[in-house]
Amino acid sequence: MSVAKSLPHDAARLHVTGEARYTDDVPLPAGALHLAFGISDVAAGTIDRLDLAAVRAAEGVVAVLTAADLPFANDVSPSAHDEPLLATDQVHYLGQPLFLVVATSHLAARRAARLGDVAITGHKAILSIDDAIAEDSRFEEVPRIYGRGDVAADLKEAPQRIQGTLKIGGQEHFYLEGQAAVALPLEGGDMHILSSTQHPTEIQHKVADALGVPMHSVRVETRRMGGGFGGKESQGNALAVACAVAARLTGHPCKMRYDRDDDMIITGKRHDFRIAYDVGFDDSGRISAIDFTHWARCGWAQDLSLPVADRAMLHADNAYFLPAVRITSHRLKTNTQSATAFRGFGGPQGMVGIERVMDHIAAHLGLDPLKVRRANFYETGGSARDRTPYGQAVTDFILPDMIRDLLTSSDYAARREAIAAWNASSPVLKKGIALTPVKFGISFTLTHLNQAGALVHVYQDGSVHLNHGGTEMGQGLFQKVAQVAADRFGVEMSAVKITATDTGKVPNTSATAASSGSDLNGMAVMAACDTIRDRLAKMLAERHQADPSDVVFVDGQVTVGQASVPFADVVKMAYEARISLSSTGFYKTPGLAWDRIRGEGKPFFYFAYGAAVTEVVIDTLTGENRILRADLLHDAGASLNPDLDIGQIEGGYVQGAGWLTTEELVWDDQGGLRTHAPSTYKIPACSDRPDVFNVRLWNAPNSEETIYRSKAVGEPPLMLGISAWSALADAVQSCGNNYADLQAPATAEAVLKAVARARGKGQGDVV
Repeated sequence: MSVAKSLPHDAARLHVTGEARYTDDVPLPAGALHLAFGISDVAAGTIDRLDLAAVRAAEGVVAVLTAADLPFANDVSPSAHDEPLLATDQVHYLGQPLFLVVATSHLAARRAARLGDVAITGHKAILSIDDAIAEDSRFEEVPRIYGRGDVAADLKEAPQRIQGTLKIGGQEHFYLEGQAAVALPLEGGDMHILSSTQHPTEIQHKVADALGVPMHSVRVETRRMGGGFGGKESQGNALAVACAVAARLTGHPCKMRYDRDDDMIITGKRHDFRIAYDVGFDDSGRISAIDFTHWARCGWAQDLSLPVADRAMLHADNAYFLPAVRITSHRLKTNTQSATAFRGFGGPQGMVGIERVMDHIAAHLGLDPLKVRRANFYETGGSARDRTPYGQAVTDFILPDMIRDLLTSSDYAARREAIAAWNASSPVLKKGIALTPVKFGISFTLTHLNQAGALVHVYQDGSVHLNHGGTEMGQGLFQKVAQVAADRFGVEMSAVKITATDTGKVPNTSATAASSGSDLNGMAVMAACDTIRDRLAKMLAERHQADPSDVVFVDGQVTVGQASVPFADVVKMAYEARISLSSTGFYKTPGLAWDRIRGEGKPFFYFAYGAAVTEVVIDTLTGENRILRADLLHDAGASLNPDLDIGQIEGGYVQGAGWLTTEELVWDDQGGLRTHAPSTYKIPACSDRPDVFNVRLWNAPNSEETIYRSKAVGEPPLMLGISAWSALADAVQSCGNNYADLQAPATAEAVLKAVARARGKGQGDVV
């Protein structure tokens, strides 16, 4: 059996030797040209002059394009057609592309792009959440509201009641491979696009619109990405479209890649949020009513902001039953980069909000935060406390069992006592510990995206070639799907090859996002393999007067009765018998029904669970802090590949902890992103990981019929990192009797201000 085995990543050797080929590594034909954008240095304004004479005269420049030179659609938006490739008369953020340079080299294009003589009359820029609220600048005329019960009445009657506001910062994707695309013009006006994208079909769609051709005239290929994290779901559109338009104009292959600074200045980030809450509860911390208000800063264009904000609302409960709840969501339009998809897709922001509430209640009552969390857990087995605010039943709530296991393995109780003793005797260094849970819904909330296709060929020698609609970005999707194919045919992994994702082989693909890559594409590949396998079984059964169900494929052999034939020989028989050895496969997630306007239904096929214990230490004189130990227990269902899943969990935790601790995006008063390089934007380094890092899988089968009863493991582990932020809040809270009100990200400055608040020495400048 090939599944449930810890096999290495299919390209691991290529990665470490440098042989793995990315978009930027593909050898270009002679005469290839290179592209760069000239960008706005103003956040909001009207273009008065765009004099590009010096750009056109620069060394190596072949062509310069403005919006007026584009032949068809000037749009690269994934949603509302509100994102022009090149600005027309208005600019909407500092970094917006104004013109496109086509030159003989990457360096020549970048140098020329800086020579534009641009005059822009600046307008008042809406940069912050406060600015957007003041100007009523938003993407929906009225806020979206989900909920149930009489919140106002239940809040009024609650024995205890607190309010608070939390600021949650955004996050730069910081994929190791930047955005990149290549366009290769073909005969008859066709175009072949190589793109570092999570969504080849969207690239195909946008390029076809830009060229004024049907989608069948555009073929998009993605072999692999050096990371994506949602940042390549829609942000690659601009590069691919620019390359295609330039290739059509010049007749030459065209390539574009962003340097790191350009990438960070031009592309969108995780949405930063402000969350206000008003919560009523009893003396045990059990919530009776809660009123949440979300303000999401979405940037200048809509992009994917509406479903991101929706998912934040859908995860505002996390693991907790909220009897009376109202969640109000404002989607604010600002003159900043268009915020986009990022691992968790809004879910982490909603989850941080409710975890903050649990910590605040515990501080208010003087209880262990874990006790408050457990008091509010969902309950199953006929309980009335099993329905989410949007009406979906939580039928497999395994967190109580997981947490009991984690409490023992992490020695939580003894360590909490030891930390209390440490803090009582340590005036400068303070420690904190927190256990936080994760309940994350798996499926696209836009129901029609929950589908996938696959194409499988078996060759005469018994080797298997397959394609599917998912993209490989380092997460190991190709390896997992290859394991499925190998298992269905009962062959060794070496017999199976997956090649680049290609819209010419599998059409109408959904983005590799929403943690659904293995779920969707694994099932589609299984369907295709089973179709071929059933043909082989029927042929052998007829020859041996047996039932097809008695034919067994295992260990490279096909067995029927007393006969055992090598798989390759069976394939050759089938070929000679003129039996098709190729098949497509298709899968759609069953049982989904979601009304996003009313906020009711079943948006998720199932939930993935996890829990983390993190211990930290802070320096109360400087705010400096460290993660000392992390113990993670994560639910991957019946894991397809335990080692790959553990790798995803480790990386997700570190990325989540980085978002909530060190990663701070800073814009100046003019709308310029000041943290646009690794010198100023602090992602976690190897030295930031905990010295003690224990990661285990809760290896129990999924109750839903997924691929081999596994569960998604892409996004959910990121939210295990919330425990690091919660542990910092615990450490800060030990410094005094006042509520510390730790904000996110909990940088050294934020920790220092929170320490001062805990000691009653001033509120600090909470931005």
